[in-house]
Amino acid sequence: MKISELMLFMMWALLVVVRLYSSMEAVCEVQVLSLEDRAPWLSLKKESIKLKKIILQNTCTILNTPPKISLVSKRTAFPFVTFAFLTNSTASATESTKRFPTSFRSPLPQNPSSPWTTMREIVTIQVGSFANFIGSHFWNFQDEMLGLAADPYGDPLFKTDGLNMDVLYRTGETQQGTLTYTPRLLSIDFQGSLGPMSSRGTLYNEGSNAPSEVVTWEGNVSTHASEPQKKNLFLQSLYQEEQDVPLVNGINGGKKDLQNEIQDTDIVKCLDRGVQFWTDFSKVHYHPQSLYEVNGLWMDAQEFDNYGIGRDVFTENLQGEEVCERLRFFVEECDHIQGFKFIADDSGGFSPIAADFLENIADEYSNTPVLLYAVRGPGSHMNLRSRKQTVVRDLHDAVSFSRLSSFCKMIVPVGLPFLSMSKASTYLNIEDENPYHCSAVYAAALHSASLPFRMEAPGPSADSSDTVGALDVNGIVQMLAGQSRQNMVAILDIAMPAPGMTGRQDEKSLLGNLHPLTPEVAEDMDDLQAVESMTVHGAIGSEDHRASVSEVKNAINAEYEHAIIRPMFCHLSVARCPLPIPLPFPSIFGNLVGQHGELLGSPILGSSSRGSLDVHSIPMAARLRSSCAILPFLENRLANLRKFGIERGSLGTELLRSWGFGRDEVEDIGETLSKMVKAVNPHSEISSDSD
Repeated sequence: MKISELMLFMMWALLVVVRLYSSMEAVCEVQVLSLEDRAPWLSLKKESIKLKKIILQNTCTILNTPPKISLVSKRTAFPFVTFAFLTNSTASATESTKRFPTSFRSPLPQNPSSPWTTMREIVTIQVGSFANFIGSHFWNFQDEMLGLAADPYGDPLFKTDGLNMDVLYRTGETQQGTLTYTPRLLSIDFQGSLGPMSSRGTLYNEGSNAPSEVVTWEGNVSTHASEPQKKNLFLQSLYQEEQDVPLVNGINGGKKDLQNEIQDTDIVKCLDRGVQFWTDFSKVHYHPQSLYEVNGLWMDAQEFDNYGIGRDVFTENLQGEEVCERLRFFVEECDHIQGFKFIADDSGGFSPIAADFLENIADEYSNTPVLLYAVRGPGSHMNLRSRKQTVVRDLHDAVSFSRLSSFCKMIVPVGLPFLSMSKASTYLNIEDENPYHCSAVYAAALHSASLPFRMEAPGPSADSSDTVGALDVNGIVQMLAGQSRQNMVAILDIAMPAPGMTGRQDEKSLLGNLHPLTPEVAEDMDDLQAVESMTVHGAIGSEDHRASVSEVKNAINAEYEHAIIRPMFCHLSVARCPLPIPLPFPSIFGNLVGQHGELLGSPILGSSSRGSLDVHSIPMAARLRSSCAILPFLENRLANLRKFGIERGSLGTELLRSWGFGRDEVEDIGETLSKMVKAVNPHSEISSDSD
């Protein structure tokens, strides 16, 4: 028997022994490897994780008491949890304080294996500046939900067990033995894009970034240095909180100078005045493997604005290998990964970086579906002053979309030219040129659309009073992109806030309030083959109370029955918990939005914009749909590629060649776009031009 096989057999035997002892009145003390100790025991990592979970669960079961939780108001993903550990033959307990995730807040299930055998993790990837702005808001929502779930005085709607946050988060451990709970995330951006935040995060203080005094290179040295960025008021408040004695049962144990304490109103004003980096409003702790700054790319989005500039960045200086190794770190510790959620800038030089990364993912994880959101920031829709700029943008759009779509199962274009003027902003006050504003809306939509991936699947003893309609990534891909039409391009719609469901005659329709965040979409197009997946959460019912799951289902079904345009099929997911509004959320709500997201009959006097201090949560509805309404988006890209890149004497032939695309490659790109058009409309005239 080989040594590796013997080690695996011994580990399996150890797991069996621990499972047997876990049912007794004591917890076996089993030494397992640190979650961060990757080498040389990569093959044993998953069993190590499972052993830690079994021991933790049975400890809580034996004590038969919930862990004591203390809260931190602004950064809430890391409460202190106190557990009492029993030894084999003693009835006394000794207490030790560890940092545990808030998901372990209650007496854990009696069956140790049940929550973990059904766990299906998602790895999130964010590539590009605007993608990370969206991601920063998205993770703030998750952090807020974790804090509200652990708050003994919080809204009970956030304490539901129907949403499993472990789908997005991972448990870890520092070298000092402190347990952590961080997003299962890989973020890629410019050098310097993290602002005052370290690329190592804030939890794992593993040494200084100062250069070593040992010098072995004798050649010329080029040094690029920048002044450290100052923390804004919000980041200062987070630092101040972490230096204070933590809250105990909601009471601050430390002594604060009230004059020096930073007020929430000052924080909101500071963020509304200006945000430079996506880290300026992030309240989340990140793992050291999560944040990657591309070597040699200093922050200058104005110059990094077309496909050719970023074409070879991924493969230069072995950067692609390092990025793939970081992704491997997160994937290998998953028990059963359900898919990748990929958010990528498609309007500049990060698009080819994302495409090259996606190609590597498709090769290495061919059986794992990728749900790709191709996002556009407000700067990508600026007025173009010359014919050349127009040609560059149109060719970039065609090439970028074609290549990105080649390496995923489903792609969702997101980003309107003028969000403030769209119907999606009916109850919002958006500054189009402000990425802090626009990204908040798109992040809310992505949060809502991803809720079904975290819902617990129904079972014989499942409680469906809080959630219904669980899906995984592969399920939604097969539903929307795997039907007879084989259309892999989906449209994202949103209702923010969603209207109430009181049944009143004067009430606005939920379906009528869903508006696209996908650009260049045809409106009111009747499509007999349309397929939809809709998520509604936190809906308000009669007397301004949160509607029950059954009330929402009945209301939606009634709306579809009376709708003039109906899809062939619609999957509905419902959750009772609304979208929480964290403190660093921008002040974008109009004066018709109430404290809990209810739509008011008359405006609130005094301010046209309301923020997190005025609006605490909102009901949301988001919809992903496969529809022929996407046809204008696809036809425009195909037409521009032919006009500027394929036809004889095209203005963009030399430009495409400078980007590294020969004639054959350009024609392949055109064929890819043509197939997408045909999938939506087989009789399209533009798709038949190349036949």
